[in-house]
Amino acid sequence: MLEDLAVKDFALIDEVSLDFSDGFTVLSGETGAGKSILIGAVTFLLGGKGGLEVIRAGSHEAVVSGTVRIGKACKPAYEWLEEHGIEPENDRVLLRRVIRDTGKTSAWIQGVQVTKNDLSDFTSTLVDIHGQHEHQSLMYPASHRVFLDSYAGLTEQVADFSRMYGELVEKRNLLNELNTSGAEWEQKMDMLQFAVEEITQAALHPGEDEELDAEEKRLAQYEKLFSDVDEVDSILSGGENIVSVLKRARSTVSHAAGIDNTLEKLSERLENAFYELSDISEEIKSYKNSLVFDPVRLDEVQERSALIFKLKKKYAASQASPVADVIKYCEDAQNELERMQGSRVDSGALAEEIRALERTVLAEAAKLSAARNEKALKFASEVMAVLSKLGMANTVFKVSITKKPGDTDVQRCGPYGFDDIEFLICANPGSPLKPLAKIASGGELSRVMLALKTVLSASDTTETLVFDEIDTGIGGEIAVAVGHHLKNLSQNHQILCITHLASIAVCADNQIKIEKVVSNGNTSTHVHRIDGDERVTEIARMLSGDAVSEASLAHAASLLKENL
Repeated sequence: MLEDLAVKDFALIDEVSLDFSDGFTVLSGETGAGKSILIGAVTFLLGGKGGLEVIRAGSHEAVVSGTVRIGKACKPAYEWLEEHGIEPENDRVLLRRVIRDTGKTSAWIQGVQVTKNDLSDFTSTLVDIHGQHEHQSLMYPASHRVFLDSYAGLTEQVADFSRMYGELVEKRNLLNELNTSGAEWEQKMDMLQFAVEEITQAALHPGEDEELDAEEKRLAQYEKLFSDVDEVDSILSGGENIVSVLKRARSTVSHAAGIDNTLEKLSERLENAFYELSDISEEIKSYKNSLVFDPVRLDEVQERSALIFKLKKKYAASQASPVADVIKYCEDAQNELERMQGSRVDSGALAEEIRALERTVLAEAAKLSAARNEKALKFASEVMAVLSKLGMANTVFKVSITKKPGDTDVQRCGPYGFDDIEFLICANPGSPLKPLAKIASGGELSRVMLALKTVLSASDTTETLVFDEIDTGIGGEIAVAVGHHLKNLSQNHQILCITHLASIAVCADNQIKIEKVVSNGNTSTHVHRIDGDERVTEIARMLSGDAVSEASLAHAASLLKENL
């Protein structure tokens, strides 16, 4: 779950720090106050898009950070951290992301710098955002299979199948290589062997190219470097130099401070400046004395740089690549060489292994397909039952399961089995079923996700669900039902929800108010948690736009009391 969030200079937000709780939290405020900006900051933190437009006017960078607590049931998150060598602390990780006005973005997990894609990949196991933002997993049919498999209890079985399918692919690739002509096989081995020997003999080390460039620059421009340093040395220590002048000034001011103690701080600063400049003078002199022109070493450096340049040209993406890329190529070539040397097996025996594994894979794929088809109708029925309570009573929801294209089962089978799975929906009577991804309304899409999460809440490991504009086009009893559903869903998930409706907000455990403030001609968004009388006032505003009348306040207090 998201425990806290800190936002600085993001869009209209100058600086905000928030602590989040378990359960159901609503974010409310006037239209245009910046509620979606806060969700945008969360999306940015999770690896979503963010351009220069998110940097607050007059600032050089936008910074968003937050702490995420990982539940014991969220195994994918722990596995991801382990694979990337990142250690959580007390089941928590600190996320941080920055975008600068240069266009450069940076991201960190627990102080380890990661790419935007890494950040998005990791956080997708923990947080799902639905509405007008990027984390809309329902828009991608690939996620539909995950939902159905989760409902059918097939997640582990599918993971085992994917590993088995991967083994089959590896064996097929190996057989293809074995069936390649012997001359091509030997030629490839000779090429790999030559590359390994050439790079190994060069004895490269990471960063060596940069070190050589710096050294060559010093040696090639020795005369100019010595001249500059010698001039600085003369200024600091030759003749009537700065240090001796500063020494006299220090002594004189010290004497004056004995007469007027208001000069003591200036005396101290002058003394510090004297000692600092004296130290600089000594280091400059020492550096000048260490400078030696070595034409032999210059030749060695240039020769070594030429060798590295040649190796980069042969084994790296470009001459601008780091020398570490050449070292990596050597390691990969060595691994491939060892694999090829160890794979001289009987191709007939390997072909028989593949046929046996194919039979097993196809049998398991058939079991998965049967299990999915068995559960699909019940899954769709339960989703429609929830949708009917969320203002979509006439909606038809269907799970489409079709076989992948191909002439044979072997061709149809993929890493998750035979099936292409997609959710279809018809929200208006008389209209044909269409792919769920074609739904235009953010509110409808959010309510479908709410229905899915309600049905899957017992098995879903995504800990934090964020709903933006879930109340679009609803009101009255439907809004009350949505509020109660979110409340029930929060028993197994942390729920964050933007809403304009008081009947949803009163069901929440916590409420955060977002408001736009204009001060000295500058507009900013302020965010803070509300409770007590302040929450009653905000609910009254949401009810009727009147936050001061006794009737509105009494109604708001009554609704909050009923939903405690």
